[in-house]
Amino acid sequence: MSIEQGKRVLEIEAEAIRALVDRLDHRFTEAVELLERCAGKVVVSGMGKSGLIGQKIAATLASTGTPAFFLHPAEGIHGDLGMLARKDVLVAISNSGETQEVLQLLPFVKRMGIPVVTLTGRTESTLAKNSDVVLDVSVKEEACPMGLAPTASTTATLAMGDALAIALLQKRGFKEEDFALFHPGGTLGRRLLVKVRDLMHVGDALPRVGFQSSGHEVILEMTAKKLGMTTVVDGDGRLVGVITDGDLRRFLQRGGDLGNVTAGDLASRNPKTIAPDDLATAAVHLMERFSITSLVVVEVTGQIVGVIHLHDLLKHGIV
Repeated sequence: MSIEQGKRVLEIEAEAIRALVDRLDHRFTEAVELLERCAGKVVVSGMGKSGLIGQKIAATLASTGTPAFFLHPAEGIHGDLGMLARKDVLVAISNSGETQEVLQLLPFVKRMGIPVVTLTGRTESTLAKNSDVVLDVSVKEEACPMGLAPTASTTATLAMGDALAIALLQKRGFKEEDFALFHPGGTLGRRLLVKVRDLMHVGDALPRVGFQSSGHEVILEMTAKKLGMTTVVDGDGRLVGVITDGDLRRFLQRGGDLGNVTAGDLASRNPKTIAPDDLATAAVHLMERFSITSLVVVEVTGQIVGVIHLHDLLKHGIV
């Protein structure tokens, strides 16, 4: 029985969103253009459940390049109207269109010349009649069997808010890089903003041996730096190769003697490298492509500036 009830709710709410598709017309275009022209901030306001939906819409707008914030209408009429400025646009949300706290914002809004975009279930309501653009988010029925709890209506309003935000995003040419700037702590932000130089091992933490270093010196350097590899450089500090744990194992399996070998003999030539200003995600792609766990970071001159390891990328959430 519970499953059937759950399916009924989802079907009603899905139908509420589907109905919005055929209802979109020139008013949606007008709303998007009005919001795009906004020289101030988009201020979203609503009471109760509509207010909670409004907070999410404001957050979505802000994170996709449209400066926006939420104004609680009850707080607004008790002193917070100072948050509104002449160049702002108000997005008012009220399913009935008769929410008193929202209606009480109108005299101030009109006096300031602030345009109003309304999301409502009643296009003939007082709020709708006093708005510049009205978006119809009415639903045939609520998912609540008593028709009391806002369910399908809030879902439809949220979907309309998303439609506005994404339409604005596309009109502004908002890109992944822009999104990352607003989400520096998120996964996408890390992937699009973090560069190799931010994660690489440098200075004393960089494993490095000379071309003529002995096999024992190689072992000591790799053990001390704990990256499972070491770079091999010439007399001018330029990269000539790398030595990995695998190189040492294969050398010993062939019966080699570390006491009679140099780093130049052990080194794998032409190692995979990356530039310090490349994105960390580029390092991941190289490691996956060549099935390796570390990359040498070099400048265009060939000078080694660091080493980046797969563990560094995992630890910082790049992978």
